[in-house]
Amino acid sequence: MLGIIQDNWLLLLIGQYPNGPLGGLALTLILSVMGLVLSFPISIAIALCRTSPIKLLYRVSTALVYVVRGVPLVMFVFWGYFLVPILVGHSVTAFTTLICTLVIYESAYLSEVVRAGIQALPNGQVEASRALGLGYWKMNFWIILPQALYNMVPSIISQFVSIIKETSIGYVISVQELTFAANQVNNHLLTRPFPVFLILAIIYFVVCFVLTQCAKQLERNVTRKRSPKITWQRSIENDSILES
Repeated sequence: MLGIIQDNWLLLLIGQYPNGPLGGLALTLILSVMGLVLSFPISIAIALCRTSPIKLLYRVSTALVYVVRGVPLVMFVFWGYFLVPILVGHSVTAFTTLICTLVIYESAYLSEVVRAGIQALPNGQVEASRALGLGYWKMNFWIILPQALYNMVPSIISQFVSIIKETSIGYVISVQELTFAANQVNNHLLTRPFPVFLILAIIYFVVCFVLTQCAKQLERNVTRKRSPKITWQRSIENDSILES
Protein backbone atom coordinates (compact mmCIF):
# COMPACT_ATOMS: atom_id res chain seq x y z
CA MET A 1 0.00 0.00 0.00
CA LEU A 2 2.78 2.43 0.84
CA GLY A 3 4.32 1.82 -2.56
CA ILE A 4 1.01 2.58 -4.29
CA ILE A 5 0.63 5.80 -2.31
CA GLN A 6 4.22 6.83 -2.97
CA ASP A 7 3.87 6.31 -6.72
CA ASN A 8 0.37 7.74 -7.17
CA TRP A 9 -0.24 10.26 -4.38
CA LEU A 10 -0.14 13.23 -6.77
CA LEU A 11 -2.73 11.63 -9.07
CA LEU A 12 -5.02 10.94 -6.12
CA LEU A 13 -4.52 14.46 -4.81
CA ILE A 14 -4.87 16.69 -7.91
CA GLY A 15 -5.39 14.30 -10.84
CA GLN A 16 -3.34 15.00 -13.97
CA TYR A 17 -2.89 18.70 -13.21
CA PRO A 18 -0.88 20.70 -14.45
CA ASN A 19 -0.35 18.43 -17.48
CA GLY A 20 -4.06 17.66 -17.69
CA PRO A 21 -7.38 18.46 -16.03
CA LEU A 22 -7.62 18.99 -12.28
CA GLY A 23 -8.98 15.93 -10.51
CA GLY A 24 -8.59 13.69 -7.49
CA LEU A 25 -9.29 14.88 -3.96
CA ALA A 26 -8.96 18.53 -5.00
CA LEU A 27 -11.81 18.24 -7.52
CA THR A 28 -13.91 16.29 -5.03
CA LEU A 29 -13.63 19.13 -2.50
CA ILE A 30 -14.33 21.75 -5.19
CA LEU A 31 -17.45 19.87 -6.29
CA SER A 32 -18.60 19.53 -2.68
CA VAL A 33 -18.11 23.20 -1.84
CA MET A 34 -19.80 24.38 -5.03
CA GLY A 35 -22.69 21.98 -4.53
CA LEU A 36 -23.21 23.22 -0.97
CA VAL A 37 -22.85 26.94 -1.76
CA LEU A 38 -25.11 26.88 -4.83
CA SER A 39 -27.81 24.72 -3.25
CA PHE A 40 -27.94 26.66 0.03
CA PRO A 41 -30.00 29.69 -1.12
CA ILE A 42 -32.37 27.38 -3.02
CA SER A 43 -32.79 25.24 0.10
CA ILE A 44 -33.69 28.34 2.14
CA ALA A 45 -36.36 29.28 -0.42
CA ILE A 46 -37.79 25.76 -0.37
CA ALA A 47 -37.79 25.69 3.45
CA LEU A 48 -39.63 29.02 3.61
CA CYS A 49 -42.20 27.67 1.16
CA ARG A 50 -42.53 24.53 3.30
CA THR A 51 -43.33 26.68 6.36
CA SER A 52 -45.42 29.19 4.42
CA PRO A 53 -49.11 29.71 5.22
CA ILE A 54 -49.76 29.86 1.46
CA LYS A 55 -51.06 26.39 0.60
CA LEU A 56 -49.92 26.41 -3.03
CA LEU A 57 -46.30 27.15 -2.08
CA TYR A 58 -46.44 24.53 0.64
CA ARG A 59 -47.83 21.81 -1.63
CA VAL A 60 -45.47 22.47 -4.55
CA SER A 61 -42.37 22.61 -2.32
CA THR A 62 -43.43 19.52 -0.38
CA ALA A 63 -43.98 17.56 -3.59
CA LEU A 64 -40.57 18.67 -4.86
CA VAL A 65 -38.81 17.54 -1.68
CA TYR A 66 -40.58 14.18 -1.62
CA VAL A 67 -39.80 13.46 -5.28
CA VAL A 68 -36.13 14.39 -5.03
CA ARG A 69 -35.61 12.49 -1.79
CA GLY A 70 -37.44 9.46 -3.15
CA VAL A 71 -35.28 9.01 -6.26
CA PRO A 72 -31.67 7.67 -6.15
CA LEU A 73 -28.91 10.18 -6.88
CA VAL A 74 -27.58 8.11 -9.78
CA MET A 75 -30.91 8.57 -11.58
CA PHE A 76 -30.55 12.36 -11.32
CA VAL A 77 -27.02 12.05 -12.67
CA PHE A 78 -28.25 10.19 -15.74
CA TRP A 79 -31.20 12.57 -16.21
CA GLY A 80 -28.90 15.56 -15.92
CA TYR A 81 -26.39 14.02 -18.31
CA PHE A 82 -29.01 13.72 -21.06
CA LEU A 83 -31.41 16.55 -20.11
CA VAL A 84 -29.10 19.52 -19.42
CA PRO A 85 -27.69 19.60 -23.01
CA ILE A 86 -31.27 19.62 -24.34
CA LEU A 87 -32.26 22.51 -22.06
CA VAL A 88 -29.23 24.70 -22.86
CA GLY A 89 -29.10 23.74 -26.54
CA HIS A 90 -25.50 22.53 -26.60
CA SER A 91 -23.29 19.92 -24.98
CA VAL A 92 -21.99 20.52 -21.47
CA THR A 93 -19.10 19.01 -19.55
CA ALA A 94 -19.54 16.16 -17.12
CA PHE A 95 -18.38 18.57 -14.38
CA THR A 96 -21.29 20.93 -15.13
CA THR A 97 -23.73 18.02 -15.24
CA LEU A 98 -22.64 16.79 -11.82
CA ILE A 99 -22.82 20.30 -10.32
CA CYS A 100 -26.38 20.75 -11.60
CA THR A 101 -27.32 17.34 -10.21
CA LEU A 102 -25.80 18.03 -6.80
CA VAL A 103 -27.51 21.41 -6.55
CA ILE A 104 -30.94 19.92 -7.25
CA TYR A 105 -30.41 16.92 -5.00
CA GLU A 106 -28.85 18.76 -2.08
CA SER A 107 -31.38 21.60 -2.19
CA ALA A 108 -34.10 19.14 -1.16
CA TYR A 109 -32.06 17.66 1.69
CA LEU A 110 -30.72 20.98 2.95
CA SER A 111 -34.21 22.47 2.88
CA GLU A 112 -35.27 19.93 5.50
CA VAL A 113 -32.30 20.94 7.65
CA VAL A 114 -33.29 24.60 7.33
CA ARG A 115 -36.95 23.83 8.03
CA ALA A 116 -36.02 21.88 11.15
CA GLY A 117 -33.85 24.79 12.32
CA ILE A 118 -36.73 27.24 11.83
CA GLN A 119 -39.27 25.06 13.62
CA ALA A 120 -36.86 24.38 16.51
CA LEU A 121 -36.86 28.03 17.57
CA PRO A 122 -39.05 28.95 20.56
CA ASN A 123 -42.58 30.13 19.73
CA GLY A 124 -41.83 33.33 21.59
CA GLN A 125 -39.68 34.49 18.68
CA VAL A 126 -42.62 34.30 16.27
CA GLU A 127 -45.02 35.88 18.73
CA ALA A 128 -42.63 38.76 19.42
CA SER A 129 -42.16 39.35 15.69
CA ARG A 130 -45.90 39.47 15.13
CA ALA A 131 -46.29 41.82 18.07
CA LEU A 132 -43.87 44.18 16.32
CA GLY A 133 -46.09 44.09 13.24
CA LEU A 134 -43.67 42.19 11.02
CA GLY A 135 -45.09 40.22 8.12
CA TYR A 136 -44.25 36.60 7.36
CA TRP A 137 -41.31 37.29 5.02
CA LYS A 138 -39.80 40.12 7.09
CA MET A 139 -40.15 38.03 10.24
CA ASN A 140 -38.26 35.15 8.64
CA PHE A 141 -35.47 37.19 7.03
CA TRP A 142 -34.83 39.54 9.97
CA ILE A 143 -35.67 37.45 13.04
CA ILE A 144 -36.07 33.72 12.40
CA LEU A 145 -33.49 32.84 9.74
CA PRO A 146 -30.43 34.50 11.38
CA GLN A 147 -31.01 32.50 14.57
CA ALA A 148 -31.93 29.28 12.77
CA LEU A 149 -28.91 29.40 10.44
CA TYR A 150 -26.58 29.91 13.39
CA ASN A 151 -28.00 26.82 15.10
CA MET A 152 -27.78 24.83 11.86
CA VAL A 153 -24.05 25.24 11.24
CA PRO A 154 -23.17 21.75 12.62
CA SER A 155 -25.93 20.15 10.52
CA ILE A 156 -24.72 21.99 7.42
CA ILE A 157 -21.20 20.64 7.95
CA SER A 158 -22.65 17.14 8.34
CA GLN A 159 -24.48 17.61 5.04
CA PHE A 160 -21.18 18.74 3.50
CA VAL A 161 -19.73 15.39 4.56
CA SER A 162 -22.56 13.65 2.72
CA ILE A 163 -21.90 15.70 -0.41
CA ILE A 164 -18.23 14.65 -0.38
CA LYS A 165 -19.29 11.01 -0.48
CA GLU A 166 -21.99 11.67 -3.08
CA THR A 167 -19.48 13.21 -5.52
CA SER A 168 -18.12 9.70 -6.07
CA ILE A 169 -21.19 9.02 -8.24
CA GLY A 170 -19.61 11.37 -10.80
CA TYR A 171 -17.40 8.43 -11.73
CA VAL A 172 -20.21 7.00 -13.88
CA ILE A 173 -20.10 10.05 -16.22
CA SER A 174 -16.27 10.29 -16.14
CA VAL A 175 -15.91 13.27 -13.78
CA GLN A 176 -12.28 13.04 -12.74
CA GLU A 177 -12.83 13.20 -8.99
CA LEU A 178 -11.20 11.02 -6.35
CA THR A 179 -12.94 7.73 -7.23
CA PHE A 180 -12.13 8.23 -10.92
CA ALA A 181 -8.47 8.86 -10.02
CA ALA A 182 -8.37 5.69 -7.91
CA ASN A 183 -9.79 3.73 -10.82
CA GLN A 184 -7.06 5.14 -13.08
CA VAL A 185 -4.48 3.84 -10.60
CA ASN A 186 -6.23 0.47 -10.55
CA ASN A 187 -6.26 0.27 -14.35
CA HIS A 188 -2.54 1.00 -14.37
CA LEU A 189 -1.67 -1.65 -11.79
CA LEU A 190 -4.31 -4.20 -12.97
CA THR A 191 -3.53 -6.84 -10.33
CA ARG A 192 -3.96 -4.89 -7.06
CA PRO A 193 -7.56 -3.61 -6.87
CA PHE A 194 -8.04 -4.32 -3.15
CA PRO A 195 -5.22 -2.10 -1.81
CA VAL A 196 -6.08 0.65 -4.30
CA PHE A 197 -9.71 0.89 -3.23
CA LEU A 198 -8.76 0.39 0.40
CA ILE A 199 -6.60 3.52 0.09
CA LEU A 200 -9.60 5.26 -1.50
CA ALA A 201 -11.82 4.25 1.43
CA ILE A 202 -9.22 5.46 3.94
CA ILE A 203 -8.97 8.87 2.23
CA TYR A 204 -12.75 9.30 2.30
CA PHE A 205 -12.86 8.17 5.92
CA VAL A 206 -10.13 10.56 7.07
CA VAL A 207 -11.65 13.59 5.31
CA CYS A 208 -15.17 12.83 6.52
CA PHE A 209 -14.03 11.96 10.05
CA VAL A 210 -12.19 15.27 10.43
CA LEU A 211 -15.22 17.24 9.21
CA THR A 212 -17.54 15.22 11.47
CA GLN A 213 -15.40 16.04 14.49
CA CYS A 214 -15.49 19.71 13.51
CA ALA A 215 -19.28 19.51 13.32
CA LYS A 216 -19.45 17.94 16.79
CA GLN A 217 -17.21 20.64 18.24
CA LEU A 218 -19.30 23.38 16.64
CA GLU A 219 -22.46 21.74 17.95
CA ARG A 220 -21.07 21.81 21.48
CA ASN A 221 -20.10 25.46 21.09
CA VAL A 222 -23.52 26.41 19.74
CA THR A 223 -25.27 24.51 22.54
CA ARG A 224 -23.10 26.16 25.18
CA LYS A 225 -23.70 29.65 23.81
CA ARG A 226 -27.42 29.14 23.33
CA SER A 227 -28.14 27.47 26.67
CA PRO A 228 -28.12 30.63 28.85
CA LYS A 229 -30.36 32.43 26.35
CA ILE A 230 -32.81 29.52 26.11
CA THR A 231 -32.94 29.26 29.92
CA TRP A 232 -33.63 33.00 30.17
CA GLN A 233 -36.39 32.81 27.54
CA ARG A 234 -38.05 29.88 29.30
CA SER A 235 -37.97 31.69 32.64
CA ILE A 236 -39.65 34.70 31.02
CA GLU A 237 -42.34 32.49 29.51
CA ASN A 238 -42.90 30.70 32.85
CA ASP A 239 -43.22 34.04 34.67
CA SER A 240 -45.78 35.26 32.15
CA ILE A 241 -47.80 32.05 32.58
CA LEU A 242 -47.79 32.42 36.38
CA GLU A 243 -48.84 36.05 36.17
CA SER A 244 -51.75 35.21 33.89
